[in-house]
Amino acid sequence: MTSTLSQADLNAILDFTIALARKAGALILEGSEAIRASGAMDEKKNSVDLVTEYDVRVEELVKSELSAKFPTFKFIGEESYAAGARTSLTDEPTFCVDPIDGTTNFVHGFPAVCVSIGLISGKRPVLGVLYNPFLDQLYSAVKGGGAFLAQGGRPPARLPLAKPRPLPSLSQALLGIEWGSDRSADMVNHKGDSFKRLAGNPAEGVVGGRMAHSLRSLGSAALNFAMVAQGGLDLYWEIGCWPWDVCAGSIIAQEAGCFVAGSHNSPLDNDVNQEVLEGRKYIVIRAIGDSETEKGVDAQKRLIKEFYETVDDFEPAK
Repeated sequence: MTSTLSQADLNAILDFTIALARKAGALILEGSEAIRASGAMDEKKNSVDLVTEYDVRVEELVKSELSAKFPTFKFIGEESYAAGARTSLTDEPTFCVDPIDGTTNFVHGFPAVCVSIGLISGKRPVLGVLYNPFLDQLYSAVKGGGAFLAQGGRPPARLPLAKPRPLPSLSQALLGIEWGSDRSADMVNHKGDSFKRLAGNPAEGVVGGRMAHSLRSLGSAALNFAMVAQGGLDLYWEIGCWPWDVCAGSIIAQEAGCFVAGSHNSPLDNDVNQEVLEGRKYIVIRAIGDSETEKGVDAQKRLIKEFYETVDDFEPAK
């Protein structure tokens, strides 16, 4: 295939990656059973950022099958990167894979875990598949084809699952946040102060408080994107993730009417380009319905600005 992928190309690749994601999901379940039986785990950086042999095994499975089917496509994977492999992003088709997103959940038996398979073309995500084998949830999208959730043998449902409704302010929002694996004092202080303002009541002494409905942490960046796409979360913000954490989720979100952006200073154009993909700062807001006074897309931009006025901006650990 050339670097320009047709809609037919994308649909064929999607069929293959969906089947592959389910195969990877079976291996993830096997690993979960093995960990429960043995209690074995290896530490990657600290007690929060755990890696197991199944991270590597799942990536090897996915990489080998993708390479055999699409030998000219490039590959970026979390475990390959950790082992020292570096693939520069070009205009050529490039798979971007997180074999087990939610590794800490995986080790603890918390069922927010998925394999994430994204495809980048022209330095932008064009295809995404997320599969959570614990809940049998499969999210998928190709550029221009919409986003879908298949679960429990039922026909795929188009995302978002409900008609987009207005969102007047952050005070009415359910927000996705994460502590991440960097627990240095600087990182914890920045995130802690940000979370306090997002949740706090300004009438009761929290300066700059937005008093959001609540904050949620799924422990998986990919599944946070998916939850925004389906409408269960109103917004998700993250600093410190990597391209493989967000590649598949970002196209699923965009195809569900979400607005995706990078850092505080990124343009609000819903363009997940190389700068956004590699910038390690991400925000995504759900599809918002038009109100009598405001278009949905204008509300998305307004709320992203409001959010970024509330939280700290800081640099992630290398």
